[in-house]
Amino acid sequence: MHRLPEQGVGWAELEQQMQAAKAKDVDWVNGRAAVYIHYAGDDVLEVAKKAYQMFFSENGLGLRAFHSLAKFESEVVGMGLSLLNGGNAGRGAMTTGGTESIFLAVKAARDWARQARPVTGTPEILLARTAHPAFDKAAHFLGLHTVRVPVGADFTADVEAMRGAVTPQTVMVVGSAPAYPHGVVDPIAALAALATEKNLWMHVDACVGGYIAPFAKKLGAPIADFDFAVSGVTSISADLHKYGYTAKGASTLFFRDADAFGFMAYDFDNWPRGRYLTNTLVGTRPGGAIAAAWAVMNYLGEAGYLRVTERILATRRAHEEGLRKLGLTIWGRPELGILAYGSETHDIRAIGERLASKGWLVGYLTEPMGIHLMLNLTHEPVVDAYLADVAWAIRTADKPITTAHAATY
Repeated sequence: MHRLPEQGVGWAELEQQMQAAKAKDVDWVNGRAAVYIHYAGDDVLEVAKKAYQMFFSENGLGLRAFHSLAKFESEVVGMGLSLLNGGNAGRGAMTTGGTESIFLAVKAARDWARQARPVTGTPEILLARTAHPAFDKAAHFLGLHTVRVPVGADFTADVEAMRGAVTPQTVMVVGSAPAYPHGVVDPIAALAALATEKNLWMHVDACVGGYIAPFAKKLGAPIADFDFAVSGVTSISADLHKYGYTAKGASTLFFRDADAFGFMAYDFDNWPRGRYLTNTLVGTRPGGAIAAAWAVMNYLGEAGYLRVTERILATRRAHEEGLRKLGLTIWGRPELGILAYGSETHDIRAIGERLASKGWLVGYLTEPMGIHLMLNLTHEPVVDAYLADVAWAIRTADKPITTAHAATY
């Protein structure tokens, strides 16, 4: 058991210990991690750090005390809604991450259903097999049941199969933009039409895509409408700390109108301190994350996000082209910053182990077996190095290696 030191340790020594502890961390700065990090340049990172530090001690629970944070959150939500065609009726709030946003979307759908379409038995969430596990986590804690439906040959949600899975207990339909495993966007318009027909809450999980897809569309990428431009979409989750490039943890949850937004909150007044009302699951929220989101979004602006998005899309296409030339298969039609690849002839797990031995953090896909990449600007300068190591891995995958640090995520 590690115990609290009897005497305090000076910062100089602590800094040395912390630097030493980082020695075995993945080298994300040089593009070795295709997950966990979203990087848009040293300048953006510096803006996020400085803004976070300015509001390090402020608490996002106390917006009546910290009017600055109330301003920042309101403006961040407004900017997000404008990107996602929220209109004047749209509402939303910041959360600490995608899991919290999804949790609150499920909570809102459950509470809406209790009023709008009460069911007998356990309420159900209908979603594709590729939807994020956060929906299952939320259902576990909130007393719902998830019904996962197999996807089509292109790995997007099979709308007719989902139609056939609707039951009297269904209260919520989920679509992903994109789904995390393959980076493909579900047919949101068709899913929303199904939800409208059956009087269901329609949620779009754009945790990955919410702050890159609007800019990709502006750049001409053939991405179908997935946001509030689609009639029938009730709520959207979108992570700022992914392709918004803001400090962790920051996400947003948006609603089509004030009525839907009303189901997000928790309101309690049966205690001596008076009314306790939060739109979020957590109480205390780091003010730094709210401030950093506001600062980064204003620093980049539309022009900055377009520049970064264009480079990321080009990086993804370069990976796709190179991997295909090596005889590998891209699973589905990736549209944003995620892609997954595999092989009909090579042992992809063995290839992954070889890549891990070169210092790449490897994430595996299981259906079908493959390797998963979520790309950012750290990967732009190392495309050729990565592809060269993949080529080497293919050539040598049948030979044993002594060190491999493959991981799943």
